[in-house]
Amino acid sequence: MSDARWAMGGDLPVGRIGYGAMKLTGWPRGDRPDRDTALAVLRRAVELGVNHIDTSNYYARDGVAANELIRAALHPYPDDLVLVTKVGALVEGPDIGLAPSEQRGLTPDGLRRGVEANLRSLGVDRIDVVNLRMGDRGHTDASVAEPLETLLALRDEGLIRHLGVSNVSAEQVAEARTIAPIACVQNMYNVAARDDDPLVDACAEAGIAYVPFFPVGGFRPVTAERMDAIAARHDATVPQVALAWLLARSPNILPIPGTGSLAHLAENVAAGGLRLTDAELASLA
Repeated sequence: MSDARWAMGGDLPVGRIGYGAMKLTGWPRGDRPDRDTALAVLRRAVELGVNHIDTSNYYARDGVAANELIRAALHPYPDDLVLVTKVGALVEGPDIGLAPSEQRGLTPDGLRRGVEANLRSLGVDRIDVVNLRMGDRGHTDASVAEPLETLLALRDEGLIRHLGVSNVSAEQVAEARTIAPIACVQNMYNVAARDDDPLVDACAEAGIAYVPFFPVGGFRPVTAERMDAIAARHDATVPQVALAWLLARSPNILPIPGTGSLAHLAENVAAGGLRLTDAELASLA
């Protein structure tokens, strides 16, 4: 794994490759590992040097919850482990099936309940970073002011260390920065989905971490003939090339690939040591 670090929020040094816990639960759809494998993956991630874990209390399905698995596997947590969660329109995992008008998580009460649920389930008194998740039906132009002010009050109560925003537009990020210091932006971004190129650069200039979800394509894995050729030259996999491209794209990018497989975990972490040539990067431009 690369030795590179990024100080999230200015005071939380994390490795460039983190771990996303959603796939441990199969939420909102898809397969998941058995419990023993899930716990082993989390423990192995930390052994391999991963110290940035992304989760949420609403990553839960059929009695399997990401936060509970993280707590069972890793509590008491290593001193350098940074836990990042998110709150938004969804409070519980099944809320994803509700109509947007029925999703009450963005209210002051819903946001507080969401933060408190994460605190309880993770077994902590303060969460390192809480992302305000917007637009669960996609990017919207909704103002972040009211929900972010609620989270700022919870931060002032000592329940949150840093605030971030997720699934947001550049305009929403700009608005958020007028309300509170923003430690990270978490949006969909990968070698095949680059709409956020200007936002990545703006965040880098402002010292804000950019955390791409679906860094290797998510439910639609990245595929391209050019990437197959690059992977073959490096004796690597296409997902490793996709991660290496992100790491080369900008120093503030912190991918959080998720997996329920020990083998894939090892591959993801190893991608931190994969260096693409200038010609290879140019071929993917």
